[in-house]
Amino acid sequence: MASGPDVAELVERARTGEPLAVSRLISLVDTDRGRHERLREVAAALAPHTGHAHVVGLTGPPGVGKSTTTSALVAALRRQGRRVGVLAVDPSSPFSGGALLGDRVRMAEHATDDGVFIRSLATRGHLGGLSWSTPQALRVLDAAGFDTVLVETVGVGQSEIDVVGLADTTVVLLAPGMGDGIQAVKAGILEIGDLFVVNKADRDGAAQTVRDLRHMLSLGREDGLPGGAGERAGGCWRPVVVRTVAARNEGIDELVAELDRHRAWLDESGGRERRRRARAAAEIEAIAVERVRARYGEIRGRSALPELAARVAAGELDPYAAADELERAVGM
Repeated sequence: MASGPDVAELVERARTGEPLAVSRLISLVDTDRGRHERLREVAAALAPHTGHAHVVGLTGPPGVGKSTTTSALVAALRRQGRRVGVLAVDPSSPFSGGALLGDRVRMAEHATDDGVFIRSLATRGHLGGLSWSTPQALRVLDAAGFDTVLVETVGVGQSEIDVVGLADTTVVLLAPGMGDGIQAVKAGILEIGDLFVVNKADRDGAAQTVRDLRHMLSLGREDGLPGGAGERAGGCWRPVVVRTVAARNEGIDELVAELDRHRAWLDESGGRERRRRARAAAEIEAIAVERVRARYGEIRGRSALPELAARVAAGELDPYAAADELERAVGM
């Protein structure tokens, strides 16, 4: 067993609400990616205590006000007495590999609130709007008893939509005055939202952005009414569009009400269980793929891969046949 802090003790302390223990556990899953024994130990200790938090993903293009909206949501949820965890995924520093933006800087007003835990996670080159360790960090906050966990992605475009596989409720944020924003995102993140927020709604063009958004959503339904992924899968959830000015806390209470309405629908329809099973399947697959990559990495410096690459480059072997040989070399 890898040396280090007592994981079982850390989990018990985290469940009592001790911020230091929560932070230590997230650090373990965020920085010990290569220490599989330690990660297995943490996952095993957390598993019996998870599955209770409402996970809300906030995503959208850069500049729409995700951090401001997240901070406003934290304040609104805290007024209702809920414990809130925040995972803010930031770009990585090219020098240290750490998050470029600091959690305390972005949401300083909540830093001293014992009912709020905020952590920045660096992408470290991982695409999709999240970091590799986000699912494990989410598991820590869930086990620690947070009622709601907000996962704020980095600024995303058409294809970086990993958050939909992680969240119970996905909130897509847009803003007026960003050019043809609906066209820019409709091929990707427009299709994943359970709720849509037009932030900075005090700007010119906000009403048009709302109309465009509702029109785009209506194209997914035969009856012309807005419908999202849940409905296309056979449910009956109809995404709504909420106007907010997060910097002034306008529209935030309505957004919280819609989040609660979607959570109730998930519980009643069985959607929550379906999404969590899909999330677990994706996490299992990611771990398996990571192990395969590690095994390939072990033989990268040996003769098999360079020799196969030379044969493919020379036209002596096709890449699929070479991959077959490589799989045999690693015992797959």
